[in-house]
Amino acid sequence: MTAQDLIIIGSGMGGATLAAALAPTGRRILIVERGERLRPTPEARDPSAIFERGHFRPKEEWIDGAGRPFNPGNYYYVGGNSKFYGAVLIRFRAEDFRPVRHMGGVTPGWPIAYGEIEPFYSAAETLYRVRGAAGEDPTEPPRSQAYAYPPVPDEPDIADLRRRLLAVGLHPASLPLGVDVSRWLASGQTPWDAFPDTCGGKMDAETVGLAEALKYPNVTLMTGARAVELAAGSVGKITGVEIEVAGRRERVEAPLVALSAGAVQSAALLLGSANPAWPKGLANSSGQVGRNFMNHNCSALLALHPLRLNRSVYEKTLMVNDFYLTGGPNGEPLGNIQLLGKISGPILAASSSLPRPLAGWIARRSVDLYAMSEDLPSPESRVTVEGGRIRLDWKRSNWEAHLALVARLKGALRKAGYPIVLSRAFDRRTPSHQCGTARMGTDPGASVVDSFCRSHDHGNLFVVDASVLPTSAAVNPALTVAALAMRAAQHIRQTEFAA
Repeated sequence: MTAQDLIIIGSGMGGATLAAALAPTGRRILIVERGERLRPTPEARDPSAIFERGHFRPKEEWIDGAGRPFNPGNYYYVGGNSKFYGAVLIRFRAEDFRPVRHMGGVTPGWPIAYGEIEPFYSAAETLYRVRGAAGEDPTEPPRSQAYAYPPVPDEPDIADLRRRLLAVGLHPASLPLGVDVSRWLASGQTPWDAFPDTCGGKMDAETVGLAEALKYPNVTLMTGARAVELAAGSVGKITGVEIEVAGRRERVEAPLVALSAGAVQSAALLLGSANPAWPKGLANSSGQVGRNFMNHNCSALLALHPLRLNRSVYEKTLMVNDFYLTGGPNGEPLGNIQLLGKISGPILAASSSLPRPLAGWIARRSVDLYAMSEDLPSPESRVTVEGGRIRLDWKRSNWEAHLALVARLKGALRKAGYPIVLSRAFDRRTPSHQCGTARMGTDPGASVVDSFCRSHDHGNLFVVDASVLPTSAAVNPALTVAALAMRAAQHIRQTEFAA
């Protein structure tokens, strides 16, 4: 294989954005992806195949903290989990980068302030063609540039919801989205939330980041190639990446390696690469790799009026942040509220014990919302590897704040004219924005990477995915991951690719 200057492991939001930002340097970049590209199939727009039969879910098992096996909801395709995401590309609020007192404890803050990442947020919004409207959300942080595209339009029944929420004193705002609605709907009349993107309608890591990178001849994508081990000697440099391709094992090498496999798989690969020189795993002299795992506390809420239909197809265009910075009994933050993609009868039946006719009746009348609260970092909430198997011991935190958010939302929806409001919490089978297992920090004894995502232990290793997030905040992390990747790319250009 041709010698490389940079190996990127994983083609999700972090890896694809890093590749797109570095491709113009002319340096040889190899992207190693364990999955293949998604192709158009009937299952891609079949809610029963997706939600009931789990057609796209991985054929693997992890174990939880009690040793019980479960099937994780992570995906292994070119573009990673972003192929299935809700295309929400929202900035963390400025307050999220500072220590914040929550009902469940105090968050540690970040080693960088919002102002340091803001230019990269703007660049990421430009790259991913984010549609939005500034000025509607009272918690919105300062911006150096406006959205380049107007927001995705509300459907008529969602426009009615917006009016009702305004009437009860809330501040509904347009959800920042990376989606070409016309292109999406041309391939099928379904929502995009949790549906795989096989038509290029979502601005995901493959459709945008990877496509931009692969315009350059110096960038190569290797699919069906699983990274199984990183090699490192006592001097601290990563010396190679062991990969499995078509049942055989081979080694690829480059002066720089970027790990972008996701919060669970990146931690597992570092821990599983332990050797005599690094007995606790690579990048782990602090003992923090795999620790501080966070997964948002989330619930789905269905609000309905028996005599009023919701005829929406996609639905997902609004958010409410009135309880994001306050709302708890002593003014603590509670979290973010946004619309889900429209729930259909098959989706509701697959996720509940309701008979299909009743599920269909409810779904035709429901407005479907997503309540999301921050999960606080804890060293005891962690990823480990046991006998080659991933163990995910997620210890929820800040649950009382989430219950308070759900209660506040239920009350507001009833006032807004929805007498029936049902709720259900998501469990560990639903990866709700996993992050935190290779946390960023200035102290090498208490963190895994520095503020540019460079490993404290291995100067030629970068970790560029959601695992580096010191806190989960209470909004979708995709745009923040992309912004951090662009910031890391600038640092790499200035320090490694400057000559």
